[in-house]
Amino acid sequence: MTVQVGDKLPAGSLNVMGAEGPQQATISELFDGKKVVMFAVPGAFTPGCSMTHLPGFVVNADKIKANGVDSIICLSVNDAFVMSAWGKAQNAEALIMAADGSGDYTKALGLVLDASNFGMGERSQRYAMIVDNGEITYLGVDAKGIEASAADAVLAAL
Repeated sequence: MTVQVGDKLPAGSLNVMGAEGPQQATISELFDGKKVVMFAVPGAFTPGCSMTHLPGFVVNADKIKANGVDSIICLSVNDAFVMSAWGKAQNAEALIMAADGSGDYTKALGLVLDASNFGMGERSQRYAMIVDNGEITYLGVDAKGIEASAADAVLAAL
């Protein structure tokens, strides 16, 4: 079942690159007591994600944070090494590049995309959410294109 506005985020963890390599960060650590924007992409270094989706959040990070947002998380079903390299390549220092390597958290959210026909296996759907102290207050999922999950849509919802 897919999470909805008003739902609390399920428990779980993601991996982020730390000074000494990949580190596990719990959902509680990332979201409790904070206002967070999290957006997800089907894959790091893929065309739409690299040319449109992630850059929109990089360019608008200051505007998003000026609306009371503590952090912006980019999630993908990739490993922490890939997410870190992609973040560096995209100048995404203001974002947390989070890896859901096995897709377990994406499955818990109910936002899995079967990209097997593209040779990518199970990935995350393209979405963005605003989460206030662990509760989803906005959820924009794109079946096609980048609209409901774009930085502009998030800014309008803030």
